[in-house]
Amino acid sequence: MKQFIGIFLATVLAAQLFAGESSTWKLDRAHSQVKFSVSHLVIAEVSGRFTDFNVTLSQPGDDFTTSQIQATIKTASVNTDVEARDKHLRSDDFLNAEKFPTMTFTSTSIVKTGEGTYKVKGDLTIRDVTKSVELDTKYNGSIKDPRGNTKVGFKASTTINRFDFGVKWNVATEAGGLVAGKEVEITLLMEFGEEK
Repeated sequence: MKQFIGIFLATVLAAQLFAGESSTWKLDRAHSQVKFSVSHLVIAEVSGRFTDFNVTLSQPGDDFTTSQIQATIKTASVNTDVEARDKHLRSDDFLNAEKFPTMTFTSTSIVKTGEGTYKVKGDLTIRDVTKSVELDTKYNGSIKDPRGNTKVGFKASTTINRFDFGVKWNVATEAGGLVAGKEVEITLLMEFGEEK
């Protein structure tokens, strides 16, 4: 019974959150992350993150599927906790942060796929190459923080082929696999607060 009441209250809160007038949600940078991982030597994975980014969520109607999402990520902020590797990632072999200082994402559609789950489709631009991508997105709910501010949380993930975006550094191992894999897994952990 307690579980049912909890689900009911969460549903009511979500309905109130996404109902009525248009809302703009401001990213809580301290509680958000942009992470990635890629295979290394076929047998392992290397993970990293971007530390300088901004995401805006504009919700004009009474349904999250009408929202607009825009994200900007500074390529020079890539961080894998190894300075030599980060320097290489900022070079023209990978992101070329000097020539292409930002990556961007702009949503084009949001489709509900289940209870609290969505497909967010949009245009991702890396090195001035734009491709359509889909992010599997989970709405984690909303809550009032201790100061009375409404917060919402999401987790989104996708996998891209870096070669599609001109990130084509390619060194093969003796066995024929790539030192750095083609596929890059991207995970976004986002928390927003409603702008008043």
